[in-house]
Amino acid sequence: MAGIVGTSTTSYPSNLGRLNAVTPLSRDTPAAPVRIVHLGLGSFFRAHQAWYTAAAPDAGRWGIAAFTGRSARLADELSAQDGLYTLIVRGADRDDFTVLGAVSAAYPGTDVETFCVLLSRPEVAVVTLTVTEAGYPRGRDGELAVDDPVVRTDGQIVQGTATGDVHSVPGRLVAGLAARKAAGAGGLAIVCCDNLPDNGAMTERLVTGLAELADPALAGWIRANVSFVTTMVDRITPATTAEDIATVAAATGRADTVPVVTEPFTEWVLQGDFPAGRPRWEDAGARFVDDVAPHEQRKLWLLNGGHSLLAYAASALGHSTVAEAVADGRCRQWLAEWWDEAAARLPLPAAEVADYRAALLDRWANPRIRHMLAQIATDGSQKIAVRILPVLRLGRAGGELPPGAIRVLAAWVEHLRGAGAPVKDAAADTFVAAAAGTAEQAARAVLGLLDGALGADDDLIGAVATAMTGLRNTSAPS
Repeated sequence: MAGIVGTSTTSYPSNLGRLNAVTPLSRDTPAAPVRIVHLGLGSFFRAHQAWYTAAAPDAGRWGIAAFTGRSARLADELSAQDGLYTLIVRGADRDDFTVLGAVSAAYPGTDVETFCVLLSRPEVAVVTLTVTEAGYPRGRDGELAVDDPVVRTDGQIVQGTATGDVHSVPGRLVAGLAARKAAGAGGLAIVCCDNLPDNGAMTERLVTGLAELADPALAGWIRANVSFVTTMVDRITPATTAEDIATVAAATGRADTVPVVTEPFTEWVLQGDFPAGRPRWEDAGARFVDDVAPHEQRKLWLLNGGHSLLAYAASALGHSTVAEAVADGRCRQWLAEWWDEAAARLPLPAAEVADYRAALLDRWANPRIRHMLAQIATDGSQKIAVRILPVLRLGRAGGELPPGAIRVLAAWVEHLRGAGAPVKDAAADTFVAAAAGTAEQAARAVLGLLDGALGADDDLIGAVATAMTGLRNTSAPS
């Protein structure tokens, strides 16, 4: 497979420091021609979409040009290594090391000119996205946040009535698609790989919404020529540490400043068309289905929703990692309660859901995957809305006060009030301010920001406030 440069295996712990010198990563053959452009160059993308591309049998035809969010650091470090990096697949008892070469070029996200040039080339067939939930500027109705100053300015820049570079994700996509239309380069597929329900349709709404503001003719061209693929993605990818860098050097003899750690499990389910072609990802294990929604809900509610529960409730108990949290009986009980509520509302066979839950516990219990709760806790205002609220609303529609969902909300509001992991959220100022006052005042104000109907639900607010008090009174970890 052309995208996989080399592999090796070692047992853990590696004999760190046994090598006095290491060899820099560099290519001895040319990189694959760029036919995929990616926005959101980071660890998850390199462990997931880039891995599937590298593992595809036609990888030699599908190089990726990847752009960071804004910073140039990762792009510079990858460029110094010819786009190569080491993927550390961390099992329960050993590490497997693979050098991946699917990234043919890396650029800072601020290089909008190069992004537009690449999209204007007819051989570029796919644009993939991993920009996190906060990267999509949406209003409460899920549509484009047209009142956002950055969005307004981006529309004016694409329209030609303002100068400068676009900044938002929809702005960059619309600018690139305008360049493609002008070049007559034909259609392509845009593939959102972020944890959002119906993410293909959501991306289409934002992109065509901004295009309508800038140039209705461009919006019409996008509708006729660009497909928006919906996906479900899954692979736990903790942040890389200095120890991981040292482990690669000691175990492989290679110097790699930007390796990626991940788990053995990986999943990718896609729904949609690719008008200009795509790699043979299915030969690497990806699945193409007619309806991704049930798979998406299973993952969002059970894995991502469970992660959010642990990020807030378990970090308040003093735990730092997912593995520590699932080793705590209280957290396991809370997790089971939430999963019971979510599973009862999934349109999937009960046996399949039970197997998935058991697999999640096995994955999360791996102590060698240090998935930090503080990392998961970021941008809760975006994540809670898609991971927890759908199950809560279904329960309330049936007259229930679902305790699992209520506990997650209570733990999140307590997090905003200073419990557990530090607050890192794109809307932190707004939500932290709303979380002041009594438990009931905080619950009403915070939930009201997410959904006015929830903030006006007296029974729900009372239940969340009571759960907040219960969490505060929970004893320190045993």
